[in-house]
Amino acid sequence: MYKLDLQKPDGRNLYLYSRSPIDPELTAPMPAAAVGVGAQSELRWHPLREEWVAYASHRQNRTFMPPPEFNPLAPTSSEVHPTELPAGAYDVAVFENLFASLQLNARHVPEHIVPTMAGKGVCEVIVFTQDPHSSLGKLSLSHLNLVLEVWSDRYRQISAHADIRYILPFENRGVEMGVTLHHPHGQIYSYPFIPPIPQQMLRAQQGHYLRTKRSLLGDLLLDEIRDGRRIIYLGKQTVAFVPVCARYPYEVWVVPLRHVTSLTEMNAEEVIDLAFTLKMIFMKYDALWNRPLPYLMVLYAAPCNGKTYNEWHFHIQISPPYRTRERLKFLAGTELGAGMFVNDSLPEEKAAELRSIEVSFD
Repeated sequence: MYKLDLQKPDGRNLYLYSRSPIDPELTAPMPAAAVGVGAQSELRWHPLREEWVAYASHRQNRTFMPPPEFNPLAPTSSEVHPTELPAGAYDVAVFENLFASLQLNARHVPEHIVPTMAGKGVCEVIVFTQDPHSSLGKLSLSHLNLVLEVWSDRYRQISAHADIRYILPFENRGVEMGVTLHHPHGQIYSYPFIPPIPQQMLRAQQGHYLRTKRSLLGDLLLDEIRDGRRIIYLGKQTVAFVPVCARYPYEVWVVPLRHVTSLTEMNAEEVIDLAFTLKMIFMKYDALWNRPLPYLMVLYAAPCNGKTYNEWHFHIQISPPYRTRERLKFLAGTELGAGMFVNDSLPEEKAAELRSIEVSFD
């Protein structure tokens, strides 16, 4: 992996990654309308839910579905309309979000009737490819493997910041999932606390580990493999399956067979098999509907606050919002109000459906 570190005129960092050497003379451009620069976020405590809520009003001005000629994630082709990325030969780019929800330089905020603190954190955008019409499933295996290496590199670098407690890489794909730019990209949110869902996962895994000295997800993984009905792919290093507890009809978990707490602990062979597994799942998704399938993909690693989390098992969750091939599953009263999901299909049925779809790699 080759990497070039650059800095934009407004001070934001830009990192270029490639499978071949990168021209060291490349410079970092900046969109003309840099309205997010210098913005500050704050956090307020929600006493009933016992969780932090972020406030970032400057995000109301963020770019929303621009025409192709004003795509901020495409390489700059005109000095009149600079984008976030330079023209040149590289494969993946990462830069600090112009409309960041959290900032490392966030200052102290005024007191309110609930606890508050500065919205410290790091919000980065990862651009998977220069091709605006591509997707993770369309990338070559070597390119997708590079994306995984980039996520690993960002985890190592961001976790070195003393204020960061949890790092969450994710991809929202499709307008149904709230995407405001069609160009293939994801985001990396880094928080000054462990967010509610990872915190709940941590509590469950810690409790199981204290009782059994084993990994909760590792035990579930062995049970899923023994059962076999929901397995989509079982490789030498990685397994993909519709979990027995799937909340969405076509939800898939991709899990390394060896116990690791983060992507950074995986060896080269494991990362290659992980890339293969992800590409296969994405191809199956798109083949199922003969069109791009919207989804939320999240990489769940252990917290990065300097402690050891032997109980945590790194994995990836992919959650398409489809109930059937024709209808979307929107979160309704029981999901939003009570936090209890209702799945209108059985995981075994959807696993069999995904398993039956044959895909071939060119």
